[in-house]
Amino acid sequence: MLAVDLGAESGRTVLGSFDGERLAVEEVKRFPNGPIEVGGVLQWDVLRLYADMLEGVRAAGQVDSMGIDTWGVDFGLLDRAGHLLGNPVHYRDRRTEGMLDEAFRRVGRQEIYERTGVQFIPINTLYQLLALVMSQDPQLEAADRMLTMPALLGYWLTGIAADEFTDATTTQCYDPRADAWASGMLDKLGIPVRIFGNVVPPGTVLGVPRAQLGLAVTRVIAPGTHDTASAVAAVPFERNEHAAYISSGTWSLVGIEIREPLINQDALEANLTNEGGVGGTFRLLKNVMGLWLLQECRRAWAVKGADMPYEDLLRLAEAAPAFSAVIDPDDARLLHPGDMPARIAEIAAESGHQLRLDPGVIARCIFESLALKYRRTLEQLERVSGMRIRTVHVVGGGSNNRLVCQMTADACGRPVVAGPVEATAIGNLLVQAMALGLISTLEQARDVARRSVALQTYEPQSTDEWDKAGHTAQRSWT
Repeated sequence: MLAVDLGAESGRTVLGSFDGERLAVEEVKRFPNGPIEVGGVLQWDVLRLYADMLEGVRAAGQVDSMGIDTWGVDFGLLDRAGHLLGNPVHYRDRRTEGMLDEAFRRVGRQEIYERTGVQFIPINTLYQLLALVMSQDPQLEAADRMLTMPALLGYWLTGIAADEFTDATTTQCYDPRADAWASGMLDKLGIPVRIFGNVVPPGTVLGVPRAQLGLAVTRVIAPGTHDTASAVAAVPFERNEHAAYISSGTWSLVGIEIREPLINQDALEANLTNEGGVGGTFRLLKNVMGLWLLQECRRAWAVKGADMPYEDLLRLAEAAPAFSAVIDPDDARLLHPGDMPARIAEIAAESGHQLRLDPGVIARCIFESLALKYRRTLEQLERVSGMRIRTVHVVGGGSNNRLVCQMTADACGRPVVAGPVEATAIGNLLVQAMALGLISTLEQARDVARRSVALQTYEPQSTDEWDKAGHTAQRSWT
């Protein structure tokens, strides 16, 4: 089986071999991904990304199945002939500024949440589409179909146009309780309902690659095409474990798994999101800014001639003084590209902390701030769901960061189980295995994940210091 896992920073193809007990994974090809600014608009170079994906699939050779997962919220618009009308725009582009207020003016915050159950963030597909409405963009007028990013790549691959449930629910255009696009709400916003099409469940066999591509792939399967859905499918929960997860990468997705969407006033006030999951589940979670902050700091330092590898930053952060400053990692000023170290120092100064522009100090500020935001989010999840969270699973690239994992255990006062690092690819492959009849249930898939990887547990330490920092952060964030 082959997982095509496309993230905001890079993409890769990962080969998975299942022997009935364990899943062995091997990275076949990795390639860069990132935005390009053209005419003042931040866009994805989606044709290059597609070409790199095909090269990675070819490098894998003969496979029984493949599935694509990507980041969420971004999309392509197709005309009646199925041609792409323009490069998909990056979710960090500034076109969505002011769109939440416009949406609330036209529909109202309460109704949008009641219909979709999705966290209010300006990057959401809903506000990107509303920006096109407000600017009277001719692409929207000419559009016959909107496809989310994994669906767009899947369409080019197979000729089948189908959005998948887990990604559709991230758009804030989908009603998870009605299991349909929120057409009444979309009408009120002036967003043409005609552009929304078929939605299939995770594990659907889409078909085969177009013959002219010459790929040695027997079938194409829609996994959890939103990368977080795939990552959460691979969280090695014990059965009946009262646990939360943090899918840690460019974003940190902090949440719990539930059986039905939880859409009520408490969830709205906590600004939690209900996203579709694998195996009839939902993910009640919050998007936290995540390691984007460090990625953008590294880019800013590189522009100034200082290459800062992650391992060096980790070592410098460990040596830096604790709690020099704590910031809200979800401050809106940190969403867009720019001089991130200077922005972080500016926000810290507003609460009376002079933060040195030293890489170790800045990195430690980011790590401590994220850990405290995780703590606050877990408290919100417990309050809204009624679940007592006893363990936190950290998966994805951030599970390799031993300092953040220990800080998270300390800040949250709960054991942290780290791994698998390759959660998104593993979850993608496990859903393919379920579709192929090799695994029967999500619980069995997680048993396979647990048997297939080495996990590391971090026990809470120094919790008193973190309690004090947490109370201070709570006051400043409120």
